[in-house]
Amino acid sequence: MQLSIVVPIHNEEPSILPLYDRLTIVLEKLRKPYEIIFIDDASTDRSFDLLANLVETDGRLKVIRLRRNFGQTAALAAGFDEAQGTVIISMDGDLQHAPEDIPALLARIEEGFDIASGWRANRVDNAITRKIPSRIANWLMSKASHVDLHDFGTTFKAYRAEILKDVNLYGELHRFIPALASLYGARIAEVPIRNIQRPAGGSHYGLSRTFRVMFDIFTIWFLLKYFTRPMHFFGKWGLLSVLTGGGILSFVGFKKIFTGGDIIQEHGPLMVLGALALITGVILFCTGLLGEVLTRVYYESQGRRIYAVREIRTRRETATAGGAA
Repeated sequence: MQLSIVVPIHNEEPSILPLYDRLTIVLEKLRKPYEIIFIDDASTDRSFDLLANLVETDGRLKVIRLRRNFGQTAALAAGFDEAQGTVIISMDGDLQHAPEDIPALLARIEEGFDIASGWRANRVDNAITRKIPSRIANWLMSKASHVDLHDFGTTFKAYRAEILKDVNLYGELHRFIPALASLYGARIAEVPIRNIQRPAGGSHYGLSRTFRVMFDIFTIWFLLKYFTRPMHFFGKWGLLSVLTGGGILSFVGFKKIFTGGDIIQEHGPLMVLGALALITGVILFCTGLLGEVLTRVYYESQGRRIYAVREIRTRRETATAGGAA
């Protein structure tokens, strides 16, 4: 088993040297081949200079410098693409994740799980801006994805490398990798980890992130449930809208034919509502059809499969020496 430790960095100058020292101590004790990959996400302090100096002294260290600040998800994706290990461990670079918890994550991988996800059971963050919004978001994510985790938000996770090949990261979806991987049948375990007060600097996240997380939760729910069959989502709402609009317009038309009243005067707003509902239904149907076409283009143009194989076993044929006389 070869390990790849992926650490995104953005203005973490005070934490880099202590983190590197602790990482190397832990990894040396494991007696497994390893590499450490730092991704500098366009830091404006001396973070990259420190990392560049460390590279000169350690051949197992690799530093990736991004051209601009792309965000944590992109930084992690760059690290995952560069990683050569069979097991990849991602963690933050601010020392809130203890490298000493790495063996506990690896133990779950060695038990046969595909992902070992850290769980900050005792969080030290601010209750109003971090703890309460996080609990709500984690509960919603668990219900939306049907993945029973307490803590989707932490970066501290261990993955089998082949699992990450099936997951494409965009936006800020790095925290939902277990949910995305569950689409391909990944086996996921949760491991309690320490949550340490940030030794230096300030958090890069605040309460404003809550809204982005909510949008991401809806995105994940849609991808997990309707990604390969978008017509099932848009079609049912389109059908409901068409039936509603058709029913309203039929009612208005019936009254006009059999009573001869002034429909515009008596039911003008209702008639407009019916027409809007009918048009909306048609638009939803068209959206569903376009989604079906795009889904097929996505899979067929890239040669991707809608399934993932864990393993293939066949009966081994035993060759007998001598053959027939």
